[in-house]
Amino acid sequence: MDGTEPRKLPRVPENLLKKRKKYQGLKAAEAKRALEEKRKLQPGKQIKFKRLETFVRNSRRKMRDDCRLRRMEVYRKKVPSLEKHKLAFVVRITDIEGVSQQVMQILKTSRLGKIFSGSFVKITAETLKMLQFIEPYVAWGFPNLKSVRELILKRGQGRVNGKKVALTDNTMIEEALGKFEIICLEDLIHELCSTGEHFMEVNKFLCPFVLSIARHAGINRKGYLSEVGDPGHRGDAINDLIRKLN
Repeated sequence: MDGTEPRKLPRVPENLLKKRKKYQGLKAAEAKRALEEKRKLQPGKQIKFKRLETFVRNSRRKMRDDCRLRRMEVYRKKVPSLEKHKLAFVVRITDIEGVSQQVMQILKTSRLGKIFSGSFVKITAETLKMLQFIEPYVAWGFPNLKSVRELILKRGQGRVNGKKVALTDNTMIEEALGKFEIICLEDLIHELCSTGEHFMEVNKFLCPFVLSIARHAGINRKGYLSEVGDPGHRGDAINDLIRKLN
C-alpha cells in the first residue's frame, strides 16, 4: 500500500437530505415573493407613449415663438426710457392654451397663472425683453400713484405663514417688512412707486392681484376681451384698464 487510499465521503441520512431540499425550496419561494412585492412597491420607469400629434403641436409652438422673436428683432417697437419709467403693472388678459413651455414658464415666474391677474414689475432691460416676449398674452404699462394706491387698498393681500391675508392692519406689514423700515401701507405704496432698494422684498410679500371682471364675461368671454382691448404695451393707458378691472 502506498498510503493513497481513496477518501471516503461522509454519508448523510436520506431524511436529512429531503429536509435540506425542502428548506432550499421554501427559501427560494420566499425570495421570489419578496422580489415581486418590491417590484410592486417600486415599479420600474414606465415608457411614456407620445402620439404624433403631440410632436407636431410642440413643433408648431416652437416655430411660432421663434418667428415672433425674429420679428421682434427686425421690427422692434419703441421701448420706454429706463430713466423715465421705473414701475410697470402687468395684467394677463388672454388664455394661454397652446403656448410653448417657455412662455408658460415666464408667465408662472411673473405670477400670472390666472387670467385677469396682475402684478408689479420693476423696469429693467431684462424685464423689458421678457414683457415683449409675452406681449400676445398680457397688457402692461406704467401705473401712476393713484392706481397703485387703489390696487393696494382694495385688492392688496400679503402672504403670512403661507396664507393670503388682506392688508387691513399695519401691524402685519410691520412684522413682515419692519426690518426694511416699512411699517405701514403708505411706506409700502411709496416703496412700490419709487422702486426702492427693497422693492423685490415688498413685491414678494404681496400676492398677485386678482382683478374683477364683468358678469357677462363668463358668458361672452370673446366679447368682453374686445372691450378690454388688445394685449401689448399700453403706456399710461394701463391706468384706464386698472380702473375698469379694479
